[in-house]
Amino acid sequence: MKRANAAMRRVVAGGLALAVTPLIFACANLGAPPATLGGFEPYRVNGRTYVPLQKWEKYKEIGMASWYGGRFHGRTTANGERFDSRSSLTAAHRTLPFNVCAEVEHIPTGRSVIVRINDRGPFARGRLIDLSHAAAKELGVLDEGLVRVRVSARGIADADGVCRA
Repeated sequence: MKRANAAMRRVVAGGLALAVTPLIFACANLGAPPATLGGFEPYRVNGRTYVPLQKWEKYKEIGMASWYGGRFHGRTTANGERFDSRSSLTAAHRTLPFNVCAEVEHIPTGRSVIVRINDRGPFARGRLIDLSHAAAKELGVLDEGLVRVRVSARGIADADGVCRA
């Protein structure tokens, strides 16, 4: 009886492995963002520890923004997706969770854009947020190095990674 039970457990376990394996590979698409918030784990860069915000809903801060693209285009972001600097309205922030939608307002002009946080940074002194090339273009600041902005959390991206806020 014990041998029959052990054999049955092996058959069930083997069948379960076969059923789950395709799901694991289907979820490994680097181009698609996760459908939920993430990136809550503390991390360390250049000897400094950053602790992502657990309570981000009322986040609002004024600071300096820059944009990035170039050599980072096509690389993997901190949340695991491929960085598309030319067409994705995304940004890097040190402490907002991944998939938070944030409004970035260029204070001098009042022009704004909604971005999805998908990366960590900027780690340059005095910078609050790094925008993708597409987000900087939408904001009208491609020709400027650093711009003064107001960043406000607006919600969570949908399952397709789109901010509807």
